[in-house]
This record gives sequence, C-alpha cells and structure tokens, in this order.
Amino acid sequence: MKEIIINHAPHETRVSVLEGGQVTELYHERDKERGVVGNIYKGRVVKVLPGMESAFVDIGLEKASFLYVDDVLSDSSLLEDFDEDMPDHRRGGGQRREKRAPINQLLKEGQEILVQVSKGPIGTKGARITGHVSLPGRNLVFMPTMENVGVSRQITEESERQRLKSIVNRLKPHHTGFIIRTVAEGRQEDELRSDINYLVSLWDTIRKRYNESEAPAVVYRDLSITYRVIRDMLNPDVSRLVVDNDEEYKGVRHFLKNYLPRYASVVEPFTRREPIFDHYGIEEVIDRALAQKVWLRSGGYLVINQTEALTAIDVNTGRFVGKGSHEETIFKTNLEAAQEVVYQLKLRNIGGIIIIDFIDMEAQTNRQKVYQALKDELKKDKARSKILQISEIGLVEMTRKRDRENLARLISQPCPYCDGTGRVKSLTTISFELFREIERQRGASPKMGDLTVNVHPDVAEHLLVDEAEHLEKLQKVIGKKISIRSMESLHIEQYEIFEF
Repeated sequence: MKEIIINHAPHETRVSVLEGGQVTELYHERDKERGVVGNIYKGRVVKVLPGMESAFVDIGLEKASFLYVDDVLSDSSLLEDFDEDMPDHRRGGGQRREKRAPINQLLKEGQEILVQVSKGPIGTKGARITGHVSLPGRNLVFMPTMENVGVSRQITEESERQRLKSIVNRLKPHHTGFIIRTVAEGRQEDELRSDINYLVSLWDTIRKRYNESEAPAVVYRDLSITYRVIRDMLNPDVSRLVVDNDEEYKGVRHFLKNYLPRYASVVEPFTRREPIFDHYGIEEVIDRALAQKVWLRSGGYLVINQTEALTAIDVNTGRFVGKGSHEETIFKTNLEAAQEVVYQLKLRNIGGIIIIDFIDMEAQTNRQKVYQALKDELKKDKARSKILQISEIGLVEMTRKRDRENLARLISQPCPYCDGTGRVKSLTTISFELFREIERQRGASPKMGDLTVNVHPDVAEHLLVDEAEHLEKLQKVIGKKISIRSMESLHIEQYEIFEF
C-alpha cells in the first residue's frame, strides 16, 4: 500500500510517496520557484530559426522558450468559439504533421500565439513549449487541438478499453480529443461526463483569457503540487494521505469532498510536534539522495556522478566478498545494483543520457540476467526510458525522460570553491603558485619592500609548517621579509600580496 505525506510551509510544499514504508518519489515546490510545466501562456515569437525548424517564444520567463515545428498550432480558429459544424480542415489533428509547412510560413517574429509548457527550464536551457494543449482531469486528459481518443496502456482488458472509448466518443465535442487515464478503469458514464464538461468549460475560459490578454501573459496556471499529486496519484492503492498544515488539510478535505468523495476517508492531519518528514524518515532519505556514494545492502556501492551532458553510475563490490566464486560475487552485486540504480533514478529524478558501469562479468548468461533485471525494474518506473544491451565490458547505455529539474539541482547549488567540478587546487599547488607570483612581482619591481601575504587559514598553516623551509629560502633569494596572515574570508585558492 502507498502513503502520501505532505509537508506544507509558507515558503514551500514537499510531497513524498511511500510504498511499503520506503520513499519512492519526492516532489518540491517553492513559492518563488513554482513549476511552470502545464501552464498555458499567450506568448510572442522573438526569433524563427528555419534551419532548426524551431522558434524561440517569449512567455514571460527568464529565458525564451523553445518551440519545435511539429508543436506549432497553425490554426488560430481554435481560439475562437466552438462550432460543432466546423469543417475538419479547421481543426487540429495528427494528420497535419505529415504535411507540415516550413516554420517560417507558420510563424513570424512578433506574432502572438497560445502555447503550453511541456518541459520546464533545466540547467541553462529554457522551457520547451507546444501549441497542442492538454488539460488533465481526474479520469481524462482533454486535447482540444487533436481529434482522437486514446486509452492508457495500463488498462489491458480489451472490453473495458472499448467500453470507455465508446462512452467518451459519444460525449465529447466534435473535432476534439481525449486520453482515458488509468484511474478511469471501471468508471461510469456520469463520472466521465462530469470530467468532460469541466475540461471543456476550462478550455473556454482559457480561450477567453487569451483573447483578452497582452503577450506575454499566463492564461492558465496548473494546480499546486499538493493537488496535482492528489489528482494524479490518489487511487485505491493509497491507504493514507497525511497533511501537517491545518489550512492545507482543510483545503485537501474540501477538494476531496467536491471532486473525489470516495477518498475523503484516507486524508488525516499530522498533529505530532516533531516535523512530519523527520517522523517518517524522509529527511534522512533526502540527505542520502544528495550523496555521491550509495551503499548496497550486501556491502557493495554505487558512485553517481551527474554532469550537464549525462549521468555516470559506477558499480563496485566494496566490502562484499561473497561466499562463492569471484564471478558469483560480482553477479550478485550487479543484480542488487540494477534494482538500486532504478530506485535512485526515480528518487533523484535523474533524466537524459545515463551510463551504468556494471562490474565486468565473464559469463554471458550473467550479463543477460543483470540486463533483464534492470529492464524489469524500469517497467515499474512511470518515466519513459530506452535501454541498450549490456556491452562486453559491462556498460549499459540508456535514456530516461526528463520533464523537471532533478533533486540535486533543485535543492543544492554548485560549490563556490570548486564551481561544481568537485576539485580544488592542493595546498602545495597554491603555495607554489604564491611563490612564483612573488618572484614575478620582484622581477617587475626590483626595489620592492617587505611583503605581507593574506591567505586562507588552511594555506597559512601549510606555508608556515609544511613549506617553512621553502618560504625561508624564498625570503633569502628576494632579500625581503614575507609575513603570512590568515584570513577566513578568502577563497582557499585566493591570496593577496601587499608591499610595505
């Protein structure tokens, strides 16, 4: 069974999903950095790039957003009132993508367009946007620019798939599309009708705001993280939904009473004095999720290195020596690592290109078993992924869909000392650089007086203890006294030289 734990504060909301007491998903939303994925904007085209079949659009964020030609909505009539008899060629749909016009015929600089954020800003990249809007409801996702009805692949019974499609096809407005979500399985017609009516009404409101706004402007803002998680994840598998803030608890109760009354009984307030994330052990999990090294139960460990381009995960046997052969020890470590790797990818929300360096196995059958174990674990992950066969040297290349910032980037920043490289110059290197700079200044100014050097305390100690002999020799060479002064405010690689 699952539990949803909500920690709400004036400055941020954190949501954790627990399965069997283990943290499987973490969501953060800060008021000043509220996510933009799902928001709909009236934007202004700032640059069209025919060679890249794309454009940059100003939607009011710090960086211009990226729009690919396949995501351009070429029919402005969709922003006018619905017309049940509107001909097919004036409606959005997948067929238009096959015969798309060049982007410089679809968009002009300065043009105002309606777009939705499909992927938030990540690192140095701006948001990814689309003109094909999707509005999620509890049971359905409304796609006003498309003309098809799809069913979640997790609804496997064919008769149920056909029943749901038949209901939605009968109820939906002409020339619009819907996706039937997994939670709609077993739902009756009145529930689906309610979802359709709400979503169509919401789209009408969005079009009205679009026509009344000046670009760039937000015309629809998605629900807060609390209500998105409730909308998307609350199902019969959830046994408890615990909220630690009284006002948020009342809001959740009201939301459930109006939209999901069958789940009203699972919500409960958290009344203990200790912080809710401490009580459930979530704070400790977050701290571990920032660590580079992750220990396995057997004594082996993973080393996770995240860079701008990709994430590299190295598997090591560590303290695990096993009881059988060397090959068996490696095989068992790799099997355990395959499970832990997928857990860490989900927990840290790592996406993009991922390279996993398993310990090299001699037996092809063992390599195949580890690869299959990794594939089986990835099937449980909601994020789409692609994976290549394990190589002769134990490498697995894979990609995982990245739709929001990973945990490390969200709650940490590059080290001000190493600027994110993970390395700083050694104390010896800094000392010798300082000696060379003093000799350089002496060459430029032969009549230089005595010197005072300000350095970081660690460098000062190194100079006065480990490099005392070299410092004394340098003073004899230049014929001047060098005074070392410790200053906490200096970067470890920084130094200041003053002449007296």
